[in-house]
Amino acid sequence: MRWQESDSSSNVEDRRGMRSAGMGLGGLLIILVGAYFGLDLRGLVGPGGPIPQQQRQQVGQAPQDGYKEFASHILGMTEQVWDAQFREHGLRYEHPRMVLFSDSVQTGCGNAPSSVGPFYCPADQTVYLDPTFFRELQQTLGGSQAEFSQAYVIGHEVGHHVQNLLGYNGKLKSYERREGKNAGIRLELQADYLAGVWAHYAEKRWRILEPGDVEAALTTAKAIGDDRIQKRSQGWVSPESFTHGSAAQRLKHFREGLQTGDFSKKKLDTFFDPNVDPLRL
Repeated sequence: MRWQESDSSSNVEDRRGMRSAGMGLGGLLIILVGAYFGLDLRGLVGPGGPIPQQQRQQVGQAPQDGYKEFASHILGMTEQVWDAQFREHGLRYEHPRMVLFSDSVQTGCGNAPSSVGPFYCPADQTVYLDPTFFRELQQTLGGSQAEFSQAYVIGHEVGHHVQNLLGYNGKLKSYERREGKNAGIRLELQADYLAGVWAHYAEKRWRILEPGDVEAALTTAKAIGDDRIQKRSQGWVSPESFTHGSAAQRLKHFREGLQTGDFSKKKLDTFFDPNVDPLRL
């Protein structure tokens, strides 16, 4: 992947080597669920927001592995692409932040361990990422550590920020009443599609793709499908408990976004069509 030609973002903070204290995973999940439904539940689990300096404990320096530079360029590309797309549709794009961390991190949604994987917190409009996720993904599920695969994951999480700004998170309330657990799949597959849309315009502007990049990203999208994860962890697949979509669904929507770059409201609204079963998206 060719990423060095783009401008880097100043919105990346590297907290690797720091240890944080705060609310547990249960508190994080409560706030994330509330955020999906347009509710502020931070009062139920205690204070959120960036961790105060007195609550951080420096236990070592962040590794000098160049990952912050890479992440800053990828986030910078998302900023420039979404700035242009929002402007084209008469909207203003607000840039998210990104925090790199190790072990655990304090967020506006509570304290989260690395085991939750990369995630976006709507409460503080920040993407959180432990880069060791990609090594573990490759070792356990056959994902790819290729740079474009990692850019796809970042693009997916930034896609959640785009959804948040456009109000799609709030649509889940009505769908949850009708569909139950599977309603969240609509957001996840739309975020995969938005990651593809970002890559479409990044390729047009910077020619970022090299041979094998798309295949590597598709390998990762397939690896983190609910069916693949369930099959490996429990030996069987339960579609009724899917939260992110099957491998085939994730591949389909990422590929469509990459090929079309269609950021129209008409297209995005199809992910919340009440006449479409989310498992058939």
